[in-house]
Parts: sequence; structure tokens; C-alpha cells
Amino acid sequence: MELRVDRDRCAGSGMCALTAPEVFDQDDEDGRVLLLDARPPAGPAATAAREAAGLCPAGAITARPGAEGGQRWSRPTPGGVR
Repeated sequence: MELRVDRDRCAGSGMCALTAPEVFDQDDEDGRVLLLDARPPAGPAATAAREAAGLCPAGAITARPGAEGGQRWSRPTPGGVR
């Protein structure tokens, strides 16, 4: 999986850092998302990152399968994970 974040879109709610602290953090100065691992390994970290993307109220996190999947970037749907 590959992740991207849009810090300009981020509302600083912290759902990502609470849900997947090994992948996301919050900036101490402005509270916006910091991406710690753009390619978390398969397993619990990747599962938590997908959940965090789905929970982001601002839609600031995008996720896609690894490059071998050949899929385009997409934003998660509200209330669900893509």
C-alpha cells in the first residue's frame, strides 16, 4: 500500500494519529497530519492506515495498493475505506 497526505486539506482532528500511530503523527505546531511511513508493511500497520484514511473527516489521506496493483489514487469514501 502507498499513502499520501494533503496537509493543506487536513483539519487536524487527529483521527489518523489515534488510529495508526505507527504511520501518522500530528505536527506539534499546527496539529496537521505528518506521514511517518508512506508504505507501511502488510499487516496491522497497513490495516490501521486504511482505517485511518476512511476515518479522516477532511479526506486528507489517500491510499492505494502497492505499485504492482496498477490502480489509480483515490480518496476514501465517507464512512468506508477503499
